[in-house]
Amino acid sequence: MNFHLRTALTVLLVAATGPGLAQQVTDSVAPEAATEGTTAFGALSEAAAASLSAKDAGTPVEAQDWMVAAANPLAVEAGARVLREGGTAADAMVAVQAVLGLVEPQSSGLGGGAFLVWYDANSGEVTTLDGRETAPLEATPTLFQTEDGEPLGFFDAVVGGRSVGTPGTPALMQAAHDKWGQSDWAGLFAEAIELAEGGFTVSPRLAGMVAGDADRLGRFRATQEYFFPGGTAIAEGDTLTNAAYANTLRLIAAEGADVFYTGPIASDIVATVRTAAGNPGVLSRSDLALYEVKEREPVCVTYRAHDVCGMGPPSSGALTVGQILGMLESYDLAALGPDSAEAWRLIGDASRLAFADRGLYMADTDYVPMPTQGLVAPAYLAERAQLLQGDDALPEVSAGSPEWDHAMQLAPDESLELPSTSHISIVDSYGNALSMTTTIENGFGSRLFVRGFLLNNELTDFSFRTHADGRPIANRLEPGKRPRSSMAPTIVLRDGMPTLVFGSPGGSRIIGYVAKTIIAHVDWGMDVQQAVAMPHLVNRFGTYDVEEDTSATDLAPALTELGFEVGARALTSGLHAIAIGETLTGGADPRREGIALGE
Repeated sequence: MNFHLRTALTVLLVAATGPGLAQQVTDSVAPEAATEGTTAFGALSEAAAASLSAKDAGTPVEAQDWMVAAANPLAVEAGARVLREGGTAADAMVAVQAVLGLVEPQSSGLGGGAFLVWYDANSGEVTTLDGRETAPLEATPTLFQTEDGEPLGFFDAVVGGRSVGTPGTPALMQAAHDKWGQSDWAGLFAEAIELAEGGFTVSPRLAGMVAGDADRLGRFRATQEYFFPGGTAIAEGDTLTNAAYANTLRLIAAEGADVFYTGPIASDIVATVRTAAGNPGVLSRSDLALYEVKEREPVCVTYRAHDVCGMGPPSSGALTVGQILGMLESYDLAALGPDSAEAWRLIGDASRLAFADRGLYMADTDYVPMPTQGLVAPAYLAERAQLLQGDDALPEVSAGSPEWDHAMQLAPDESLELPSTSHISIVDSYGNALSMTTTIENGFGSRLFVRGFLLNNELTDFSFRTHADGRPIANRLEPGKRPRSSMAPTIVLRDGMPTLVFGSPGGSRIIGYVAKTIIAHVDWGMDVQQAVAMPHLVNRFGTYDVEEDTSATDLAPALTELGFEVGARALTSGLHAIAIGETLTGGADPRREGIALGE
């Protein structure tokens, strides 16, 4: 197929700037042990093994007709088979998600939710689907408060049934296939069923996360029996089977996603939630039966002649990324370069200003009025950008006053959103593009295991308080409402044609990871693998997080001198990206186990 020829982006900056971030993007982030060979995943195809080697070498994977990038080689191979046989990106996503829910259960699966951004090659339109979880109808505003009205401790709220929202991922898989798929639905689950019954090789990441969460995973019998068979934690290289998951997938393959929301599967989910020892929840059969995927308008902003499109509310992702980019539009980041503390001052404070707006305004617009258009209006962002004109860090930031047709006094949000989640990027041979971020929220979600999959803890993405200083919090818990998210599945276009398809996990740091990747690719000329591997620097609420054990820490003294509080820490993103030009080039985050694969 012939893809739109995008503007050539080179890495001439590397030669121009000398040693620094631009030159170290390929080796500054050590790959996980899983990427050092193929044995960590069992038998892989020659192409998948080559993709792992390319990621280790810091070079993008190249293809002509189609490509898929996701968090586990086994899932990527399932999607590749579908694309190779003429399936669409929507078909391939179903296969990829089904396998991810088995081999990477701590991050996403049938018990969670997702946001999907779709570029349609026939119409040239961008569409978004909201498969976010919903709060049960029996949920009350004080669900996450003590008897004294104080917020519960985070993990006191997370672990058990209290945190479980109505899952949306199965319905989203079905909705995407109904709209854009053409492969046989049942056949899309073949690899996942085979791996679940025959066994898959436990990856280093899964084994390490199980070992690190033993106490919480051990609270519930079904969860403990799966992840600690015979009382011993699963280990890297073990073969793990999941007959219950295979049976669940067989039912969905035969009867469609509706079977998940009615009948025995729904009954078992509800029983598991409502009888969770020590922390039962209020999810009901009615919540499952009433669940629906919502098609929503994308949020698009212009940046350097590109249209950056993503998911609007209840996600804060596209809006906050769009605000960051909009405030930076008038600053010459290309001239400053990636090794410049001044560039990162601008990026960091633009992010802080955007997060101030996010905390005050952003929530599910089906329940809370929001100045969605005003937040990304060019005039408003230009006004906010003037705050960046100083020569040191902003001493404090506050939310702005975007144009809004609704007068409402709100209080800033206090919710946590911890890292987990997964991302899938796909371009098919017809020119369609799909970007989907999928999650069960915290690692292992609620820790409740039923029918072979984990249930989400998505309700803890709501603010645990409903009001502050007498003012309502936009992201407060309400029955049927969808909690605010930071997931930012993104498609970048130029002249109406897609040039970059990507996204990341990472809690609220997703926003910083996504903005950084766009800047690295568009402003600093990095190829797609360099852009996703580049060391992270993220500032949300004042503290500048720099990625430990990378060259990002070299900027810490200069950032401190500019007035930032700086801390080095692990910043484990999971960026999966496909750039579209004369060919397709794919990049997979070296911080995780994924690959890009195409032909």
